[in-house]
Amino acid sequence: MRTHIASPAQTHRASTAVPAGFRARLAVVTAFLQRLPLPLLQLLFRLAIAAVFLKGGLTKTANWMLTVQLFADEYQVPLLSPEIAAMMSVTFEFGCSILLVLGLATRLATLPLLGMLAVIQTFVYPNAWSDHLTWGSILLFLLTRGAGVLSLDWLLGLEPASPRQE
Repeated sequence: MRTHIASPAQTHRASTAVPAGFRARLAVVTAFLQRLPLPLLQLLFRLAIAAVFLKGGLTKTANWMLTVQLFADEYQVPLLSPEIAAMMSVTFEFGCSILLVLGLATRLATLPLLGMLAVIQTFVYPNAWSDHLTWGSILLFLLTRGAGVLSLDWLLGLEPASPRQE
């Protein structure tokens, strides 16, 4: 009969293993959280990211001359005049935000905002990557998963049926 002697690595793993009771409680909590409906998350993501861009658009329209000056002095978007860049920015911020709130053409509405984020990250505020990563992640989620069943896209049949939606 052979006797097994635990190696130091096996002994360390056994002493630092997660207790079975904790693992069981964690499984219960995880199972509960996984019941949170995906359409609710999609709605919350749409509203959250729309609020960010809508606030930016409202700030820019509060004083148009100052906004154009800001695009001329600080933002300095390449290839576009400050007036055109400011107008495009406000148009996309308002238009895409409204579409996201309604859940209408959601996937399409994410594209100009992702483009804006890329330009801002690259040319304007390269050190603001943590905000841009957060916003970009939400936009990519909506681009790849769509608006969900709580949207006009769903009601109009613009979202394909998916088993993950249910």
